[in-house]
Amino acid sequence: MSGHSKWSNIKNRKGAQDKKRSAVFTRASKNILTALRDGVGVKAAIDKAKEVNMPKENIDRLIAKFEGGKANLIAVTLEGYGPFGVPMVIEIETDNKNRILGEIKLIFRNYNGNLGESNSVMFQFKRVGEIELDSAEQNISEEKQLELIDVGAVDFDGNIVLVKPSNLNEAVKKIEEMELKIVDSELVLRADNPTVLNSEEEVAKIMDMIDELEENDDVINVFAGFDYKKV
Repeated sequence: MSGHSKWSNIKNRKGAQDKKRSAVFTRASKNILTALRDGVGVKAAIDKAKEVNMPKENIDRLIAKFEGGKANLIAVTLEGYGPFGVPMVIEIETDNKNRILGEIKLIFRNYNGNLGESNSVMFQFKRVGEIELDSAEQNISEEKQLELIDVGAVDFDGNIVLVKPSNLNEAVKKIEEMELKIVDSELVLRADNPTVLNSEEEVAKIMDMIDELEENDDVINVFAGFDYKKV
């Protein structure tokens, strides 16, 4: 559920079960597939898989499967609005477009959302590299920010560092040299003006929808443009 790990505590407090947590390799695998498809960030995705102890043979098999299956798979990007008007983009690789379209439509309908036409939502997002630091690293010094800008950083959001996609690996290396702890790093689509939700219950519902979408084997990434600031 790229870009939304910081909301997991809210979801957990609400008692919702994250079925994906029992399969950390699934998340790492999807990150690698995204990087392979985009052609950038492959090393960072593989390094992240190694950090969660994914065996080398699993990684090699995943890459081989991607290379061998490219001819049979088509990339599909679906766009729409989830509950509370949250813009959503779902990246898919499938061998049956009609089947996956029906499955995703049903999930949107169950959550009072609806799919839209091409570029009905995508124009609200930009592709960036997102590096999540340990929560203790909320305040990055101005000196360190300037050093990160030199290696492609474009914005700072609390403990999140946003970088140009092509600079993700370089920025990760620089942050490691600074001895700042990295929780996650990946390529994401980030909304320019996210929808602000009004309660933790609304956040939990969006998270439930993201989880259900990600449970589909054909879904590579789910991006949802929302924010929540507790008053």
